[in-house]
Amino acid sequence: FGRAVSGKRHQTGVEEDGEGVKTLLFVNGPMGVGKTTVCKALLERLTPSVYLDGDWCWNMNPFQVTYETKSMVLDNITAILSRFLACPELEYVLFGWVMNRPEIAQTILNQLKLDGVKVFQYTLLCTEETLRYRLGQDIQAGLRGADILERGVSYLPLYARQNTIKI
Repeated sequence: FGRAVSGKRHQTGVEEDGEGVKTLLFVNGPMGVGKTTVCKALLERLTPSVYLDGDWCWNMNPFQVTYETKSMVLDNITAILSRFLACPELEYVLFGWVMNRPEIAQTILNQLKLDGVKVFQYTLLCTEETLRYRLGQDIQAGLRGADILERGVSYLPLYARQNTIKI
């Protein structure tokens, strides 16, 4: 994340011509890889900042993945990110979510006004063994259903092919 947070411009929040700078960080990766942990650490380190976890927009009961709910979630994410980017009190906007296909991030980015915004897209990766361990721990703790293990592992190759900065 050093490229996004280093340099005079990002420390002061002001370009040489006096215009404000915003930095939008997309943190992507499979469930259980550590996106939430990384985003929370960045939230503490980068100020002034705000963090949106895309899963917060899926927090519904019953959980249903349909065309309508997917559209609603993407619209809600875009609306929230737009408001964060428009807020003059914020310099850094952090967004963490499982985006296993590049068109998910692109759909969101295409709907945002990005004039004066530096966008960085990161993908957190780990080995299959590590992911199985982490998801297994979550399953044992009752945080995730057992069906998540094979699905999460099957998505790993999709992330490696994305045009993002890999960590």
